[in-house]
Amino acid sequence: MSSILTNNSAMVALQTLKGINKNMGAIQSEISTGKSVSNAKDNAAVWAISKVMESDVKGFKGISDSLALGSSTISVARQASETVTDLLTSIKGKIVAAQESNVDREKIQTDIVALRDQISSVVGAAQFNGLNLVTGTEDVSILSSLDRANSGQVSASQITVNRQDLSTGAGRVGTTAVASVTAYGSITAPGGAPFATGQTTDAAGKAAEVTFGVGALASGDVYSMTIGGNTLSFTSDGTEAADDIRDYFQGAVNALGLEGVTAAAGGAGELNISNANAFEAVDITLSSTLDGNLEVTDINGGGAPTDPNAVQIEQRGETIDFSTTAGVTAGDSFKVTVGSQSFDYIAGKGETMEDVAKGLKTAIDSKAPDGVTTSVTQDETTGQWSLSIDDATGGRTLALGVTQDGEASGGLFGLDDIDVTTSAGATAALSNIETMISRSIDAAAAFGSSQGRIDIQNEFVTQLSDALKSGIGSMVDADMEEASARLQALQVQQQLGVQALSIANQSPQSILSLFR
Repeated sequence: MSSILTNNSAMVALQTLKGINKNMGAIQSEISTGKSVSNAKDNAAVWAISKVMESDVKGFKGISDSLALGSSTISVARQASETVTDLLTSIKGKIVAAQESNVDREKIQTDIVALRDQISSVVGAAQFNGLNLVTGTEDVSILSSLDRANSGQVSASQITVNRQDLSTGAGRVGTTAVASVTAYGSITAPGGAPFATGQTTDAAGKAAEVTFGVGALASGDVYSMTIGGNTLSFTSDGTEAADDIRDYFQGAVNALGLEGVTAAAGGAGELNISNANAFEAVDITLSSTLDGNLEVTDINGGGAPTDPNAVQIEQRGETIDFSTTAGVTAGDSFKVTVGSQSFDYIAGKGETMEDVAKGLKTAIDSKAPDGVTTSVTQDETTGQWSLSIDDATGGRTLALGVTQDGEASGGLFGLDDIDVTTSAGATAALSNIETMISRSIDAAAAFGSSQGRIDIQNEFVTQLSDALKSGIGSMVDADMEEASARLQALQVQQQLGVQALSIANQSPQSILSLFR
């Protein structure tokens, strides 16, 4: 049946041509935009995912900039720390030269002052965009990543860089008293009793009282004493009294010439052995063929020792034993009073009792009273750190005080007070400069580690951004080879569609022949 009102063939051809033109429009859009999904209408789910990932890529670009800025800032701090280390090493060389007595210490001190001023200049100038990592104690956080959870929640990750204070300031003493000073440390008196409030120094040093028995002696009885690694022996002929044995050991001990060690006669059969060494104890071991005829009955003024045959005469210097359990918080202020003078050290962030002991030593050495010297040691068994203070004049009272909420001393605290113009000052400076060099080396190493981590993170962020871009492209980018092939096919289909529509439109023309 033919109809002049309804041309089914034309409608089919027209619909086919419309579909071809629609597909051609889509493929032309892919070719012109380069994307198979260019808007939410194309594929809402894929478009949404791609936009979230694109926002992450933008965020990582900002993170990469932040990491680059952080790396540059740390690089400046690291180079400053390395420069300070070199300058401190030069100062050490000057201090070593000042140990000689026949050098011009005044000129050496002038060189040290110049190097010290240069260190201050380096520390002050070591800033990048206004941020100086070698002064102060506040940590610096650098944005390192954006972490997206399964829920879609985004959180920022930070790399924390610890400041390494290389300033020379003395800090500010806190005003808040601690609950118990003895929780931090105490001054130990002879006999082991702690004194948190004070202990008087003794220029004469510590002593042990050796008592020789007065019982009957037999020929061949042997008395032995080992002191300072030297063994002394006396063999009896059976006629001597206890005083004779005492007198022999008195002369024998003094004849050894041990520095700071002297022997003097006491009461009947008693020999007093004194140790006037500032920071060195003396060990004594006794033995005899007659039990009980040779023993130490008093040591360091503390009564009978636990083992009367193996004792130690303590050093002359008084000792502040710092607790191995009490934590040190930034701002904890430690004050040691020596006679009428007080010396302070305020702990910084992350410091330990070792830092406190060495800091107080530096504080005392910088302005030490006449005859006062210091030493820092660590017990190999307990790990406890101690500060020994020796007073060659004697009679000064030592005291320890602790407060909180202070402002930390600089990492190179005491550098400004190094003075090698005297023999005592040169000696004290030698140990203190080692502490400062160690701190500057630690600072440079810490900055180096942080910079290395940041550079690794920056490289990872760059690679992650590339991976995200690749992932986005795989979802939304058009396959240009496929698009080209489809376009050519659609062009052929379009031409055929137009031809088919033309044929379909000519069908009604045949009806006219029926009416001729």
